[in-house]
Amino acid sequence: MKPTDLNLLSSASAPAVSPDGRRIVFAVTRPDIAADTYVGQLWHVPADGSAPAERLTRGHRDTSPRFSPDGSLIAFLRAAPGFAPQLHVLRAAGGEPVALTDRKLGVSDFSWSPDGHRIVFVARVPEEGRYGTVDGISPAAEPARRITTTRYLSNGVGYVVDQRAQVFVVDVPDVGGEPYVAPAPVVGQVDHDASDTRGVPVAVQVTSDDTDHAHARFTPDNRAVTYVAAVHEGRERDLLRGAYAAGLSADGAFTRVTEIVGPDTRLGVDDVIATPGGTTFVLASDLGPDGLDFVGTNSALYVVDEPGSEPRRLTDPEDLDLGSSVLQVAGDDAVYASLTTRGTVQLLRIDVTGAVERLTDGAVEVTGSSAAGGTVAVTVATPESGGELAVVRDGSLVTLTDLGAGVRLTGTVPAVDTVIEARDGTPIHGWVLTPEGEGPHPVLLLIHGGPYAQFTGSLFDEAQVYAAAGYGVVMCNPRGAAGYGQAFGRAIKEAMGTVDLTDVLDFLDGAIAADPALDASRTGILGGSYGGYLTAWTIAHDHRFAGAIVERGFLDPEFFTGTSDIGTFFSEQYTGTDPVKVAAQSPQAVVAQVTTPTLVIHSEDDLRCPLSQAERYYLGLVRAGVESEMLVFPGENHELSRSGRPRHRVQRFEAILDWWSRYLPVTAA
Repeated sequence: MKPTDLNLLSSASAPAVSPDGRRIVFAVTRPDIAADTYVGQLWHVPADGSAPAERLTRGHRDTSPRFSPDGSLIAFLRAAPGFAPQLHVLRAAGGEPVALTDRKLGVSDFSWSPDGHRIVFVARVPEEGRYGTVDGISPAAEPARRITTTRYLSNGVGYVVDQRAQVFVVDVPDVGGEPYVAPAPVVGQVDHDASDTRGVPVAVQVTSDDTDHAHARFTPDNRAVTYVAAVHEGRERDLLRGAYAAGLSADGAFTRVTEIVGPDTRLGVDDVIATPGGTTFVLASDLGPDGLDFVGTNSALYVVDEPGSEPRRLTDPEDLDLGSSVLQVAGDDAVYASLTTRGTVQLLRIDVTGAVERLTDGAVEVTGSSAAGGTVAVTVATPESGGELAVVRDGSLVTLTDLGAGVRLTGTVPAVDTVIEARDGTPIHGWVLTPEGEGPHPVLLLIHGGPYAQFTGSLFDEAQVYAAAGYGVVMCNPRGAAGYGQAFGRAIKEAMGTVDLTDVLDFLDGAIAADPALDASRTGILGGSYGGYLTAWTIAHDHRFAGAIVERGFLDPEFFTGTSDIGTFFSEQYTGTDPVKVAAQSPQAVVAQVTTPTLVIHSEDDLRCPLSQAERYYLGLVRAGVESEMLVFPGENHELSRSGRPRHRVQRFEAILDWWSRYLPVTAA
């Protein structure tokens, strides 16, 4: 795979199964280098696979399809070029979509009411005078922001205090009705009703608290909307989130708010859903007495027997990591959830008794699911594809699409599942990619971010581009990673750069020793975010590498606090608060020990690991006399390598390959 093959990386959205179980709609999205954006449409396919998938819509970027309860309509998000996504509906049989929203900052999530007459959605509400709400006022001309909280930024969003995510409900119009026609100007008439000139229904705002709201859904009786939010006092000092229900009053307004799970439980709620059987399930993590203990903490499934009662835990977070789940109803008293385990993500069905049924297995990464009419559909990433649609049938996955065909034609290198024993006997799991051709090949040690995240065996553009260029790629999940139990993830709490360092080095040594096609004398190291941290830390303590690339790194814990969007808690929880101990885990504190030629890559709008992290580290390299360069991408945030502008992603790959061609050429001198 070459950098310009990004155009071939199609991914499938979470699917939508029709109520009768006979049809599946899903979105296919891909980067478009020529347009320098992401494009995609809705597709549909018979659930029995009797016909190939066909395109259903032709928008610029159509995503997130969901059938109405009676199956007659499909709601989805459509983004026009240069504009935020808006909620639309169309007949399930096809036709022209009808817009339901025209929110200045777009819509991020939505759900149907059980009767199919309304849709609840989440959208950011801009403060008047900001974000283009007043013509002629540019961002530079907006009034000053008065900050009264320590949680005022979010990577990829920017300031959040003046654009909170709120919950709205909108009536679904008659899609066969008369189309809207904008009225012509009338002499002497200046002002027009905004709802009249937009031609979209007027939405009712359900929430108004000065905080972000998420995962809004109707209850099965249509009488309330549930959602997740941190509305308690002191929310800027902890990570607690609660689950709430806004009830529908007699006058049609949502005013009666009921606490389902509150802050006294010390839980960080990720999702809440009510089933037709009257069961309310909550996905949450136990954050400890101070509400901040998130390191290596898995989410578990809870059930709330009645609003305000103590949540009853159904799953053991040590055994099951459900943190990547978006809950879905699986019958009267059960839900579907996602299990993160050993470099895979599997689909589970869990009922109110805590009984767990595993519906998928093997080297797959379930990215979305839907079930209706006896059909269970999933979208999955696999070793051969970045995203496919499949159905669960007789305990196996039956794939209905072949979105990865284009990438396979370019030639992909298999990622070989590997386990290497660390020096203390701990098994470390990962993958090794060996390029074609006669070796020995130079080797790149690739380190993931997080740190409580995981590499998987799914098709990974990073690894494929490097392998296609002639490099062996070694990547593993060291201690601190997710998917191997909480103790494994908590092993580096206030001990960063200890066993995680030796784990990646031991895995590298073991992988090279097991494959004569890999050259132990020619190695490089690279990683992003926490991977940038561990790369910078490693090259200060091990000087074997011909070159290094430190990308969007967590490099200076001291200066991370108060500058990052997670700076109020991340550093303190991972490195502690004792200045001496913090310095003992800081790459910035040991940058003078580095001798390895190092490329520092960062994004200008990164609010997770701010640009200052890279700037200070780069200056430290220069003062230490290290051969070094810094590459800064304008207009990008922490997600550049995954969802940045396609042309920037290509430029990034080209810069990385250029760096390795200079310091770790494929052909030995």
